[in-house]
Amino acid sequence: MTTDEQFEQAMACCREIFAKKLKDYGASWRIMRPSSITDQIFIKAKRVRTLETTGCAMVDEGILPELMGIVNYGIVGLIQLEKGYVDEVDIQPEEALALYDRFASEARSLMIAKNHDYNEAWRWMRTASYTDFILTKVQRAKQIEDNDGQTIASEGIDANYMDMVNYAVFGIIKLTE
Repeated sequence: MTTDEQFEQAMACCREIFAKKLKDYGASWRIMRPSSITDQIFIKAKRVRTLETTGCAMVDEGILPELMGIVNYGIVGLIQLEKGYVDEVDIQPEEALALYDRFASEARSLMIAKNHDYNEAWRWMRTASYTDFILTKVQRAKQIEDNDGQTIASEGIDANYMDMVNYAVFGIIKLTE
């Protein structure tokens, strides 16, 4: 399978979970501010790192569901950055899925471009490095948020969310190969 095919397969699994949760909760995440989404991704990435370093879980969920959560929250973050947060849910599941698909497609396009330039370097990386990179991107996003979204020489929060999504997808691919 090509990287693109594997990416699409991993994203389809993440989308399926996203769609099921939309049925359960609606688009309740529309209430979340981007900083809360960044913190949610942080929690998931920290749990992955703990599982990687200790090998012990007190909650019966492994690394794979956490990586899928990072993908989905990363896309939610991108949606929230574009649409802003609200006090009451304002979109239907169909619109939420259309937005999800659009940002998943943008993440895929970015992955294809970077994967070409880096010559599939991700395939030779350790999966723990993806976790560290996600945590680094979270710290960058938090700093940009603390700077009211302003950067001097760096990409914005959206670029960091995109990278978090792509690193998490690489982790999903590696864990399911």
